[in-house]
This record gives sequence, C-alpha cells and structure tokens, in this order.
Amino acid sequence: MKIKVQLTSKNEAYVIKNLYPLYLYDLSEHYVRFPNIHGVYEDSDEYKTLNDQYEVQNIWWEKPDCLYPYLILVEDKPAGFILIATPPHCSEGIDYFVNDFFLLRPYRGQGIAEQAAIKVFEQFKGRWELFTNSSERNITGQRFWRKTVSNYSKENYAELYGDTFDGHKLIFRFDNTEK
Repeated sequence: MKIKVQLTSKNEAYVIKNLYPLYLYDLSEHYVRFPNIHGVYEDSDEYKTLNDQYEVQNIWWEKPDCLYPYLILVEDKPAGFILIATPPHCSEGIDYFVNDFFLLRPYRGQGIAEQAAIKVFEQFKGRWELFTNSSERNITGQRFWRKTVSNYSKENYAELYGDTFDGHKLIFRFDNTEK
C-alpha cells in the first residue's frame, strides 16, 4: 500500500477542507458535541454553511513558514490530514505541535496513521507536543498516540494530563532533535 504525506498548497486546500467536517463529526463522539442550529459542527451559530467554516481554515495556507497542512494519501487518494503548527501557535518551549490529525475510517487499523505521523515527525526536528481527549470515550485515540509516540521516540517521551488552550487533555511531548 502506497502511503504519501504531502504538504498542500492553496490550490489543494479544498481537499483538506472537504475532509474537515468528517473530522469534526468524528470528534463529536469523543466530546459529545452537536452541530449548531445550521447543521455545522462549530461552537458558534455564526457559521451557517461549510463555506463559512472553510474561510476560517484559510489561515493554514496563509502562513507557509509557520503552519503546515499535510494531506495523507493512500494509493493517491485522500485518506486524511495532519495540521502542524509552530510558534507562536504552540506552547512555550515547543517547536512543533500536532494541531489536528485525522484518518478516514476505512483506512484505520492498518498502520497507515502511524506511518503518516512518523513521516511528518521526520520532516521537522525539535521539541514536539500533541494532545488528545483524556476521557474514556477516546481510549482508541489515547492508545494510538501512546503507541506511535513510544515507538517513534523509543520510549523517550513525556506523557501527562493537564490543562491546555483546548481544555483538560492527555499531553504527549518528545524531542527528536538527535534522531
């Protein structure tokens, strides 16, 4: 199975934007969130259409030296995305932050997500952080990140629970500078 992780341009942004509502729908299971009054998965009723949501996402293609929107391709078909942020869009002392990570359900459980994450980790050397929902509703996600980060860092990582800009999370940190 051919797996590619490709940095996207503004011309390809629509592919990630098409996948994004599916990602938010997936997250709704873990966070018990519902769509707004317009049927869009957003906290605010200001978003009436998916196009409104797309406009907010444009930031990922407006800061090419700071934000990195990657598309995951399996056999040259869109399978998911990884959005990587750098300062000032991450915690102090962190060089790279996995802001969003999504793989479509038909591709899960085949090692694709771990391969994709490692391909992105290898693109950038430094101090990494990512976090995930710490509730029992997200045991699968917690297991995935624990396994992936542990394997990649050869068990040289920190795992803690704490408050983040997005609420209480399970936080993973590792440094791949020496890899």
